[in-house]
Amino acid sequence: MKHQYEDFSDEELIRKYKDGDQAILNYICEKYKPLVLKTSKKYFLVGGENEDLIQEGMIGLFNAIGDYDIASDVTFFHFAQMCIDRQMIKAIEASNRKKHSPLNAYVSLYDEDGEEFEEPGLAADDPAEIIIEAEENLSLIDKLEQALSPMEKKVFELYMQDYDYKEIAVKLGKPEKSIDNTLTRIKSKARNL
Repeated sequence: MKHQYEDFSDEELIRKYKDGDQAILNYICEKYKPLVLKTSKKYFLVGGENEDLIQEGMIGLFNAIGDYDIASDVTFFHFAQMCIDRQMIKAIEASNRKKHSPLNAYVSLYDEDGEEFEEPGLAADDPAEIIIEAEENLSLIDKLEQALSPMEKKVFELYMQDYDYKEIAVKLGKPEKSIDNTLTRIKSKARNL
């Protein structure tokens, strides 16, 4: 069954939400939950659970909804992606700053079977590097979007929301082969950048 907000762009949804349609908030949160889940897989919160990062990501999404400037040249998707990333990074930094945190800093050198890892490493990257990498990725995505045709932009946005080419074909009412070819062109343009 089609949802009543499905035909609206993200920017139109935000405008309606800011005009007082509070029901849109749940729709946007559900729509962007896959992005939060995907982003949470990039990070590891020492002494925390993945659910903690997901919760932080949802806070970042909620902040993005409230702070998004409709007049901005940046799409809501990219703005939300940046806010979700930053909120998770802040949580990781806060976890690493706690004064009395020997248990939070504990990283096992052994796997589930009690075997020692061959190359033990840090549980999380340097937060500054993570922020720089996230901003570089957003810059690359912006450049890529400028190089894409309108159809390629639609496909790319759905692909970034974790839809596979078959699901994208259904959503856009296009043949699977057409979507597969479009994704190939997008990947080629991304490599060229």
